[in-house]
Amino acid sequence: MELREAQELIRRVYYERDHARGLYATFTWLVEEVGELARALLEMNPENLREEIADVFAWLLSVANLLNIDLEEAFKEKYVEASGS
Repeated sequence: MELREAQELIRRVYYERDHARGLYATFTWLVEEVGELARALLEMNPENLREEIADVFAWLLSVANLLNIDLEEAFKEKYVEASGS
């Protein structure tokens, strides 16, 4: 699955709920998931780490969707083009 496809999947499944919740509440969920990832890092439980990283990624995509930012395009502009690759 490509990054853009993942973002579209999150948009299809969660956009209505994310939109109803609002940008700041959705961002708060992202921050909460980052906290859960931090706890998983302290425990170094590989299964939990995979789950929490996936959660952070999904919530980041939700925030990007609410802001109408194509994350793949933003990433390429910031990291790929800047590196000269």
